[in-house]
Amino acid sequence: MSIWEYANPVKFMRTSGAALPWVVAGAAICTIAGLIWGFLTPQDYKQGATVKIIFLHVPAALMAINIWLMMLVTSLIWLIRRHHVSALAAKAAAPVGAVMTLIALITGAVWGQPMWGTWWEWDPRLTSFLILFLFYLGYMALWEAVENPDSAADLTGVLCLVGSVFALLSRYAVNFWNQGLHQGASLSLAPGERMSAVYRYPLYLTMAGFFLLFLALLLIRTRTEIRRRRLAALLARENRT
Repeated sequence: MSIWEYANPVKFMRTSGAALPWVVAGAAICTIAGLIWGFLTPQDYKQGATVKIIFLHVPAALMAINIWLMMLVTSLIWLIRRHHVSALAAKAAAPVGAVMTLIALITGAVWGQPMWGTWWEWDPRLTSFLILFLFYLGYMALWEAVENPDSAADLTGVLCLVGSVFALLSRYAVNFWNQGLHQGASLSLAPGERMSAVYRYPLYLTMAGFFLLFLALLLIRTRTEIRRRRLAALLARENRT
């Protein structure tokens, strides 16, 4: 079986329809259980109760970056192989990624105010995340601005290539600029920097929940985009007759 079989809309609709209930159930269980577990953890000796923001901030930030990279892959598939499902999947993922980026920015500000004494700082990672959010908005606006769907997929694919620089920059900004205020990776494996298991395990669970939540929303939205494409084709056919 080839993975390219799922580029067929009929095959995708049948397979995604069967998988969707399981993905939704997994997302609900992992996200709810992870957040409850996380917010019941003890306060940190340095950050106090503020540390619990990581159970929203870290999964959202990771998904914000990885959703854009997923959009890059699906956009490249469209540009190279012209598979419509991949272009529609990229379009479907963008609003979810924008919301994840916004959650990361807001929770970062809530965490930063007591830690840094300010709601916002032009830190390299924060700045690159803000730019990534603007790219998400621009990507969605470009889809709406171009009437021809294939032309819109081409232009947004190119925009996705450019925006990927900031997606990677937001991920590794702390490594590039050590003078930034933002802390290093929360899940670092370096000796002495690894997060305590008290926080690490519920964080893993919320990360799994956010991933499954994204996957569920992606399947739902992609299925909706395929139905819209079919409806538009039917209406165009009726108008010609």
